[in-house]
Amino acid sequence: MHWLFWPAFALVIPQALWVKRTATRFDDATGPAKGQLDGPNPVSLVGIGDSIIAGVGCRTLDQALIGHTARALQSKFNRGVDWQALGKTGATTGRVLKRFVPQLPDQPVDIFLVSAGVNDLTALKTLDHWSAALKALLESLHQHSPQARIVLLGMPPMHNFPLLPQPLRAVFGFRARSFDATARRLLQGLDYATYVPFEGDFKLDQFAPDGYHPSEDSCAEIADAVVLALF
Repeated sequence: MHWLFWPAFALVIPQALWVKRTATRFDDATGPAKGQLDGPNPVSLVGIGDSIIAGVGCRTLDQALIGHTARALQSKFNRGVDWQALGKTGATTGRVLKRFVPQLPDQPVDIFLVSAGVNDLTALKTLDHWSAALKALLESLHQHSPQARIVLLGMPPMHNFPLLPQPLRAVFGFRARSFDATARRLLQGLDYATYVPFEGDFKLDQFAPDGYHPSEDSCAEIADAVVLALF
């Protein structure tokens, strides 16, 4: 039924253009893009992807998803964590692949945290195009670090995004569920990859002030889900 998106989207093009023109755009989170948490036998964690990895909606990267995930790993396993964020607001999956894979550290990575897909959706990429780009990204990360666990975040609940007016919100939410199903199918049989879906509906206070990105508290909740899924 994913083909229904196209006729539905044609009806909300004016809303989509209005949102693109008027939406408040937040900067990426400030602070160093690398960090270290004390502890024995450190784990290397690399976040790679879009604005969630870049920390949009959070004050600093330390308080964004990458920082919360590093602390959750340290707390659960009493190990040190060396973390790095490679994220860019607005980056499609193909752009993430081309820009950030060449910037990966020379040494092997233990855990990759991947956020990608929303910008492919809003750029009107087809499901086949996105699936191919995502597959190439996952394969490149696996080739870089064959022993690494790759965690792919699910598509966020766009049907709840306060920034998006109705019916655009519902149309994008419908499309996001199609992207989500595509990612789930792609990861089937990949024993090195773990999928972490966004469960339930986000409430207003779980969003950053831009009404589009998760708040710092929500990033902490997502980080806990990531660590739980890993082990």
